[in-house]
Amino acid sequence: DVIIVNTTSTIQDIAKLMTEEAVSSVLVTDVNKPINDDPEEDDGQVVGIITDRDIRSKVVAQGLAFDAQAQDIMSTNLVLLDANAYVFEAVLAMLRDNLHHLPVVQKRRPIGVISLSDILRYESQSSLLLVRGILAQQSIEDLAHYARQLPNVFVRMVNEDANSNMIGTAMAVIGRTFKQRLLGLAEDKLGPPPVPYCFIALGSMARDEQLIVTDQDNALILDDSYDDEKHNTYFQNLADFVCDGLAQCGYTYCDGEIMASFKKWRKTRSQWFDQFAGWMAQPKPQALLNSSIFFDLDGVWGKTKWADELKVFIAKHSKINRLFLANMASNARNRTPPLGFFKGFVMEHNGQHKHSMNLKRRGTAPLSDVIRVHALAVGSRKQNSFERLEDIIEANLLPEGKAQDLRDALEYIAMMRIRHQAWQIEKGEEPDNNLDPRQLSPFEQRNLKEAFAILEKAQSYLKFSYSVNSGVQ
Repeated sequence: DVIIVNTTSTIQDIAKLMTEEAVSSVLVTDVNKPINDDPEEDDGQVVGIITDRDIRSKVVAQGLAFDAQAQDIMSTNLVLLDANAYVFEAVLAMLRDNLHHLPVVQKRRPIGVISLSDILRYESQSSLLLVRGILAQQSIEDLAHYARQLPNVFVRMVNEDANSNMIGTAMAVIGRTFKQRLLGLAEDKLGPPPVPYCFIALGSMARDEQLIVTDQDNALILDDSYDDEKHNTYFQNLADFVCDGLAQCGYTYCDGEIMASFKKWRKTRSQWFDQFAGWMAQPKPQALLNSSIFFDLDGVWGKTKWADELKVFIAKHSKINRLFLANMASNARNRTPPLGFFKGFVMEHNGQHKHSMNLKRRGTAPLSDVIRVHALAVGSRKQNSFERLEDIIEANLLPEGKAQDLRDALEYIAMMRIRHQAWQIEKGEEPDNNLDPRQLSPFEQRNLKEAFAILEKAQSYLKFSYSVNSGVQ
């Protein structure tokens, strides 16, 4: 709220008021100044501003009597900032005129004051500064406390009109940084590893498509010199330390137990190559499920080049395996978009999310599955869905315009999901992926239906293009 005094208020009264209201500035109005009915000319009678610095330099330092009036010390060369201005405009104004406070006006009427400390607090919510801060934390408790800033960082990116790719990448970088710092702390506690290793991220983090609602999917690649009897305790402790730390930082445990803390996901390099080869050679349901998770991987700590070697192996062998691609394509059709026969929304009928649609399970996830199949078919080594689409377009795999349609549909559904989560955070609610379409405008509903229709057609295309006898491209 704006704290206002008049030109005849005493300095002592002003100082008391600033102390009571815990503010560093007040605006000064002239009660004798007539109010202009023209909002373009009226400034709400504001004639000056008094700050902490004014009281220090013009009162205390000069020995001015405390019963002197506001008009004796106020600064009158006001620079006003419109409420619709961007933050960077406020920064420029402060730098240009060496100011620490800017009155904010709406239709020329003062509604608040923005200070240098407000700017610093806002900039501290930058995703870049958050990453830097993560690396400076010295314990899991420090990291968990620091992670509380993440929702504000997410909302800031949404409010600054970042697209889904920018937000997904920033959130994934933040997630990787938490893992990297935890792994550094783990090695500080446990000592250097007995054999080289690579900690890998899986799923949305590896694809740079992570949002605020996410769990942890990770695994370990161990050097071939690994000896289970000698080394298992160390890597079990390391994995537990990291996974438990991630949980404390808001990255929930994976319901499917795809975490390095489970021994079956700690394998040597040779074992991982054999595992991926086995999944592709015998694409049974569980193997396909694992492939949809593990084929999106990224090295975040240690011998990260080992993760790159696995990506090359996957791209090379999946491209020529027609049976595997056909089964992956079939698996990618399991999660259908929430559209009925007459193209109306199909919503949950029971439970706490009744009358809503899960935009991840029924939207972005199946789209990522479809794109992954096409990417494997052209031998792409990319992980991000938008980058995979670039490789798919370059390979002329799909009919003209279809890959661009997939890109636009993914962007639209992802942004719907992102804005929904940001809206929930701003309301003080726990963010989720479940959207009630009644919250959308008719225009947004039409476009969301169109995006789901593109997914539906893309899944149908998989059925005919990747059957075993179709002659996969």
